[in-house]
Amino acid sequence: MTLDIRAAETDADLEAWRQVRLTVLPTERAPSVAELRAATDPQLLLVAALDGALVGSGLANRSSFGYAGLHVRVVPSARRRGIATSLLERLAAHALHLGFSEAGSMVDDGGSLAFAERFGFREIDRQIEQVRLVGDEPMPAIPAGIEVVAVADRPELWDAAFDPFALEAVADMATHRPVLVTREEWRDEWLLWPEAMFLALAGEAIVACAGLGADPDRPDRAEQAFTAVAHGWRRQGLASMLKRRTLAFAAAAGIREIYTWTQIGNADMRALNERLGYTTRGLSITIRGQLPLVSTGR
Repeated sequence: MTLDIRAAETDADLEAWRQVRLTVLPTERAPSVAELRAATDPQLLLVAALDGALVGSGLANRSSFGYAGLHVRVVPSARRRGIATSLLERLAAHALHLGFSEAGSMVDDGGSLAFAERFGFREIDRQIEQVRLVGDEPMPAIPAGIEVVAVADRPELWDAAFDPFALEAVADMATHRPVLVTREEWRDEWLLWPEAMFLALAGEAIVACAGLGADPDRPDRAEQAFTAVAHGWRRQGLASMLKRRTLAFAAAAGIREIYTWTQIGNADMRALNERLGYTTRGLSITIRGQLPLVSTGR
C-alpha cells in the first residue's frame, strides 16, 4: 500500500482536491479551480492518492478567527487507514512553520470528532444547516424610504459597504471569537454572486444586505450569502424582505434549493429562516486545539 501526498499545484490537482470535497461534502458548494487560485490568503492544498487512486485532500490556511484552519477530508471507502493522520500531520507542520500556535477545523459526525479529539481538539461552537426548497416566490414589498439594488448594478457599493456597515455587522456575529475580515477579503471573497447580492439603501446609506452564492457544480442549488442589518435598522423587516428578494431571484434563475449555515448562538436568524420555510438538515461542530498537535493514541 503506497500513500502519496503532494501539494495541489496544477489545475488537475486542484480539480482532484475539489472532487474529494464534493464526495465528502455533497450538500455544499466547492470553490472552483479559479477561486482556489485567486484566494488572497496564503494556503496549502494537498491531495492524497493510495496506490494511485485519489482518496483524500487537505487544506491549511488562516481562518477568519486568526488561527490556522486545518481541514482534512478522506473519501468514505478509504477511511481508517491512517490517511487522515498523515494529512493532518503535514498540515499542522505547515501551520507551525508559519508561526501559528492554535488550529481549528469543523467536523460533522461523531467519528470525525473522536478522531480530532485524539489530537487535542475540543468543541467550541456549533452551526446549524437550514434548507429551503424554492417554488413560486413572489417579489416582496419594499418599505417606504428604502431602495433595493443588486451589487451587479452598482458595484461600487460593495466596497463602500465595508466600513462601517460590514465591520459592525461582522463584529455582531454570534461566533466563539471575533471574525477577522480585511477590505480585500470583503471585496474578493464575501461577494459570491453580484447579480444575486442585494443591498437595501436609505438614501445613500447602506442599511442591509442579503444574497446568494452560485454553485457551478449544481446550478439548481445556491448558498445563502452574508445577511446583515445595520444598527438602528433592525426589527423593521429588512432581513426578511431581502431574503424574500433572494428567493424570488432564485426562482427566476431556476434554483430549486437554498441552504445556509447559522451559528448556534444566532437564534434570531434561525427563527427568521424558519418563518421563511427553512428546515434543519445538518450540524457542523467547530473545534480548536493547540499547536504542535500531540496524539493521545486512543
